[in-house]
Amino acid sequence: MDIAQVGEEILATPATPVEAGYFSSLELTQFCDALLETMLRAEGIGIAAPQVFDPRAIMYVASRPNARYPDAPEMSPLLLINPTIVAQSEQLTKDWEGCLSVPGLRGKVSRPVWADVSYQDITGSRHEIKLEGFVARVFLHEYDHLIGKTWLDHIESASDIMANDVWMKKFGHSANKQ
Repeated sequence: MDIAQVGEEILATPATPVEAGYFSSLELTQFCDALLETMLRAEGIGIAAPQVFDPRAIMYVASRPNARYPDAPEMSPLLLINPTIVAQSEQLTKDWEGCLSVPGLRGKVSRPVWADVSYQDITGSRHEIKLEGFVARVFLHEYDHLIGKTWLDHIESASDIMANDVWMKKFGHSANKQ
């Protein structure tokens, strides 16, 4: 699957919910498998359907150490369909983020430190989960893609944007950042 790049209309368009009749379908299962494969191949730690030119409200959160995020916590990939934020902390933390759709750049973004999330799985069953710290940041970053935003929409100052190569030289392995 091709990954949409910043400036493409799909990244500025709110996603549409997956309708009840599509859960457990072969098409949805195959799409979700391909979405996960695309994210893994690109060494991402999360991906949303609009990033591969699909308008549906589907995302993965899959924090794990890799070349782009050597200090990321390990978790199994979590598929979230039609996710909603039930509650989130008022306390914010500002940290660096990268994005498969914004290649070559990182941005320092303020986000809530935790989020309570409701979502559906591949069968349509509803779940609730509390996400904290780095994993909450990944979720909120991917959720932005479902509401037509990228991390660029959260930038407070030009000094909060850095070329990825410069970021790697400055922070590299000692960083635990997205």
